[in-house]
Amino acid sequence: FMSKFVGAVTTGATHAIRKPLAAFHAHSGVRNLSQNLGSRTPVHGGGALVDRMVSCEKERAAQVQSCRGLSLELSERQACDVELITTGAFSPIEGFMSQQEWLSVLKDMRIPGSNLLFGLPVVLDTFRTDIEPGARVALTHKGRVLAVMDVQSRWHPDKAFECQASYGATSLEHPGVRLIATERGPTYIGGPLHGHALPTRVYPSTTPAQLRARLPADKDVVAFQCRNPIHRAHYELFIRALDAPNVGPGAVVLVHPTCGPTQEDDIDGVTRFRTYEVLKAELDNPRVQWAYLPYSMHMAGPREAIQHMIMRKNFGCTHFIIGRDMAGCKSSLTGKDYYGPYDAQDMARKHCEELGIQIVPSLDLVSTAEEGYVTADEATARGLTIRKLSGTDFRRRLRAGEEIPEWFAFKSVVAALRAAEKP
Repeated sequence: FMSKFVGAVTTGATHAIRKPLAAFHAHSGVRNLSQNLGSRTPVHGGGALVDRMVSCEKERAAQVQSCRGLSLELSERQACDVELITTGAFSPIEGFMSQQEWLSVLKDMRIPGSNLLFGLPVVLDTFRTDIEPGARVALTHKGRVLAVMDVQSRWHPDKAFECQASYGATSLEHPGVRLIATERGPTYIGGPLHGHALPTRVYPSTTPAQLRARLPADKDVVAFQCRNPIHRAHYELFIRALDAPNVGPGAVVLVHPTCGPTQEDDIDGVTRFRTYEVLKAELDNPRVQWAYLPYSMHMAGPREAIQHMIMRKNFGCTHFIIGRDMAGCKSSLTGKDYYGPYDAQDMARKHCEELGIQIVPSLDLVSTAEEGYVTADEATARGLTIRKLSGTDFRRRLRAGEEIPEWFAFKSVVAALRAAEKP
């Protein structure tokens, strides 16, 4: 089996030529969304927001008893998926996908029956051999029952095919391939979930229903996704998105970072959460809303951009910022990018009208000594002095306690990162 995953790197889609920003906005989706949606944004597929949580304590107890002692302890990644299913973030799905659904999403990015778009399959893997279709199993996390699953499907997936379809790669140099090949068990099981509880974590997570109730109902909501601490360039990017031509007046930006597991060399979710909290307090801006997403990153590039758009629509957002090389990754051996810098934007632009969420392509911003942050094109045209600090140099300065310029990073974020490194 492992021999299938050690071949040459496959780079995915061909690198695209960047489109001018004005032309991109002209094709960014349904222009009249900003007039009537806000937190009333319909969920993906137009039905009701999925809510699989069981409120009755007696019913929960009866469901656990009906499992007859059969239980499955979840990993952190799996616990994230259970929460996103049971609270409706993955609407319209109501459980882990069956073999037919898994295959359809891989081949066509479509849920069979409804034909709705879906970027990546949501599956439950196991090393267990005693869980068969027809069984009912309690899904536990740290010994606590999060959900009860009615098992309807069980199969042994072709993981090489799954990796090629999901990531455009089958080499272990891709972090998503490593996840499927080395972390997941050999068997997948599918079926609907009955939610009993949400995972207990350091960071709080807000359900789609809770966030929809909090967001303005009559204004645009622009979602900003990230998986790293927010530095000055990120801030300038999402603040300026509020002035994009397809965003209505009075809009708010929702900073909605993923705090679940990501790739191996990323900063851990708890530390990221603490950097977000100090920055939220520092900014104290009513036009910047914050919430935390318990999602496990796949680094799947364009397909993952679709997944994020679907989730943010289910959370009530009208717009989604698509960054350069969103959800992209590099070969762990060669450092070569698996996806082109604008592949995710191209995929999002292709499907945004069908999804009913507008996209805001991120500006290519640089810091200059004379004018602060401007677009790279403006800096070049005006001959401005561009200031640069590499990620490697930033990490070196962070560890050494050396000064980090404020044009690059917020002092509060730097302090939180340094505090996390102390024993």
